[in-house]
Amino acid sequence: MTGAFEPRNIIVTGGCGFIGSNFVRWVAREHPAVHVTVLDKLTYAGNPANIAGLPAERVELVVGDVCDAGLLDRLVPGHDAIVHFAAESHNDNSIADPDPFVRTNVEGTYRLLEACRRYGVRLHHVSTDEVYGDLALDEPRRFRPDDPYRPNSPYSSSKASSDLLVRAWVRTYGVRATISNCSNNYGPYQHVEKFIPRQVTNVLCGRRPRLYGTGRNVRDWIHVEDHSRAVWDVLTRGRVGETYLVGADGERSNIEVLREILRLMGQPEDAFDWVRDRPGHDRRIAIDPTKLRDELGWRPVHTDFSEGLAQTICWYRDHEDWWRPAKEATEARYDALGM
Repeated sequence: MTGAFEPRNIIVTGGCGFIGSNFVRWVAREHPAVHVTVLDKLTYAGNPANIAGLPAERVELVVGDVCDAGLLDRLVPGHDAIVHFAAESHNDNSIADPDPFVRTNVEGTYRLLEACRRYGVRLHHVSTDEVYGDLALDEPRRFRPDDPYRPNSPYSSSKASSDLLVRAWVRTYGVRATISNCSNNYGPYQHVEKFIPRQVTNVLCGRRPRLYGTGRNVRDWIHVEDHSRAVWDVLTRGRVGETYLVGADGERSNIEVLREILRLMGQPEDAFDWVRDRPGHDRRIAIDPTKLRDELGWRPVHTDFSEGLAQTICWYRDHEDWWRPAKEATEARYDALGM
């Protein structure tokens, strides 16, 4: 690698969502010379409050759709990089209605790739470990970048499709792009439909948390701030055309995570209800981040999961005004699904 790429004017798609907004906040804090244009459609998961308080001269919000080619033609010129977080990302929603997942995740990525091709802009595409499918609970290995894709849900299939488009545009058209596939994120500003904030806010509301199936399904957890640092490292120092897996050696079963939440919140560890399993529920997902660590020197900072979880619980306890408006509708949807 001859030298680091030094972007000065970037677009962050989905920058009002959970992971995107944390990345925007991290860039604003750690790289004050960088101007960020947030492009977000502001669906139910995109909240402008997530980037409130950031300096207006360095962080600008443009409300729009990544599928809008005309908007991209007006917006992309003059920027030197796009960091693409925008995605429909909730598995249960993708099972109920796959259509917006195909449109946003597949067509949206295509539109961005074409804009990058026209205007010579670098792209970093943020994806998920779920494109690799799942592993047996007793299988010792973890996913590596060259593993075959075996997605199991409409969501993960749409993300696998977008990854493959990025690879093709690099190879066929010479677009300068990188991909990262990350494990499960946790931290502030995550929508209450997701596993950890749903359980935390249920306890705060006096509801009993709910757990799918047997609770033995395993996920690999990483603090969202560690993910933000990894995305920046790949954008600025990653090799064009390469895929980097982002994980923090955080494998835990869903029941372990729920019991830790209950413990930290002063509840009995059995203070939850079992519900039927999600269709196509991945058994175990685990990331091998060796390539990211060896090539770019990235290491997670938030290595104590219990500590990070306790901080996250405190954030939700202190920001009820942020999550409360979405809570009732979210639980109504789950009730209708029996989940």
